[in-house]
Amino acid sequence: MNRSMITAGVSMYGLQQKLDILANNIANVNTVGYKKQEASFQDVLTNVTQQEPSFKQAGRLSPLGYKNGYGTYLANVQTNFTSGALKESGNPLDLAVQGDALFQLSVANTGAGGQTSVKTAFTRGGNFQLSSLGDSASNYLTTQDGYLVMGIPNGGNPNNPQPVKIPKDHAFTVDAYGNITTRDLTNPYARPVAAGRLLMVKPQQPEMLELTGDNTYQLKEGAPANAMSAIAFNRLNPDANQPKIYQGFLEQSNVDLADEMTELMTVQRAFQLNSRALASSDVMAGLANNLRA
Repeated sequence: MNRSMITAGVSMYGLQQKLDILANNIANVNTVGYKKQEASFQDVLTNVTQQEPSFKQAGRLSPLGYKNGYGTYLANVQTNFTSGALKESGNPLDLAVQGDALFQLSVANTGAGGQTSVKTAFTRGGNFQLSSLGDSASNYLTTQDGYLVMGIPNGGNPNNPQPVKIPKDHAFTVDAYGNITTRDLTNPYARPVAAGRLLMVKPQQPEMLELTGDNTYQLKEGAPANAMSAIAFNRLNPDANQPKIYQGFLEQSNVDLADEMTELMTVQRAFQLNSRALASSDVMAGLANNLRA
């Protein structure tokens, strides 16, 4: 009975984690660029208990022994980076990605002691905005939470990205390859000026990314240096699988609400079954404890 209680309790803990993941997916069904999380399970421990030789009877085809398990646990949570549908917004600050690519961000964190550290993050949410950040000459392209969107200046090095800056009183356009062009709104005769391009990166090891809030991802502790790589767009001979950027569009979440609700009901039934098994084991243990000789 202890074994049955352990099995049910361990499985319930893993199923509760799965329920939390499904609830988070459903809550973000309308979040721009959100990628659903998927869980995988493994057996905690499985062994074979041998039966007495007397169980070997004529006509029995199965070998002696039966398997004992101790439930399952949540082995891994991975992100499904399948592209979501595009929705036209008409806002030039909205950028959508189709393909295997992420925007790179710079996130400033202030510690308890007042020290400021800068971390690299990634996102698919392209609902950006322009923020002055105290600069009188330029506006910076940022996320809704104020994280800087990184780019590559003209002639710059992808290994040394810089925040994307747009001169004030300038409009800007972004082509399918991330190239940024600005135009002076105060001078109708001014020619468009190239202003670098967005830094788009590809996850070489998606399992090294973890969701850290605000619809952003960061590399896990100990991730290799080549877990992410900058994308070199080929304009002359583009690959069919090459990512593309669409200005004035937003990528919708790739969460399928019908699939998530179906999975939610399945997990709830499994949780209910294990909770009843745990309760039954507890009742049986109580009966055994109350037996009198």
